[in-house]
Amino acid sequence: MNVTETKSETAPLKIALVQMTSSITLDTNVKFLDDAVMEAADQGARYVLTPENSLLMDLNAARVEEVASSEAYAAALQHFFDLADQLSIWLHIGSSPVVLPGESGPRLANRSFLIGPNGKLHGLYDKIHMFDVNLPGGERYTESATYRPGTRSVVVDCGFGSIGLTVCYDLRFGALYRRLAQAGAEMISVPAAFTQYTGKAHWHILLRARAIETGCFVAASAQTGNHDTGRATYGHSLLISPWGEVLVDAGDEPGVYFGEVDFSQVKVARNAVPSLTHDRAFEVDPFTAEG
Repeated sequence: MNVTETKSETAPLKIALVQMTSSITLDTNVKFLDDAVMEAADQGARYVLTPENSLLMDLNAARVEEVASSEAYAAALQHFFDLADQLSIWLHIGSSPVVLPGESGPRLANRSFLIGPNGKLHGLYDKIHMFDVNLPGGERYTESATYRPGTRSVVVDCGFGSIGLTVCYDLRFGALYRRLAQAGAEMISVPAAFTQYTGKAHWHILLRARAIETGCFVAASAQTGNHDTGRATYGHSLLISPWGEVLVDAGDEPGVYFGEVDFSQVKVARNAVPSLTHDRAFEVDPFTAEG
């Protein structure tokens, strides 16, 4: 597969990663995000990424659908479109639930919104991989019972560079990240709400691996702390270089964390190890010993 040529500015891009402890209360989440986005813009960030479930984090499917269908929720989403326009920034709402049409099966999508500095939608992505797991200690999640998985990968040309969109559990599926990079992504977003258990074991390792494999920057904004649903999330929002270096690690406190992305480093990393152009067809056959 040919790797799509990318175009980007030479000046580093200042970005902000928002780390928060979202609740089941829409107004509380909106207030935190509003303050965080304003702070990010005041500090000169041109791209701001928020975590998974930014506007609403709730394990009760009926309650999520009720809130996501409300006028207040629609107004909250519109507020952030208006805020991006007002501040002239790229505002990436990592994800928030949306109600889908249809009567059968799950009626929600876990959707990521990339809003441009003109206040217009430049990209949206519905999380493809559903978090259906049984963790040691009895922690169990069945995201597919509530959310309908997306079916399309998304890369958005933002002028300063191209961003591939993913959400949380997608991180475990390396083929998606390779596809995004080969389609021209120079940075891949990973808004997330990793559990404490999986975060301690896998978060840093997986994010660094995805950056190294793709030669992309990886920007990951995370939920953190103890939520009013009883869930605990890991935090540690990260910015990773195309060579796998940790440029920003937010630890476990809510707040706004800043980093710089020099897109010229993408070409440097890919020229050094051009693995994105080295795909080969192969078959998987069982080995049979003879003799």
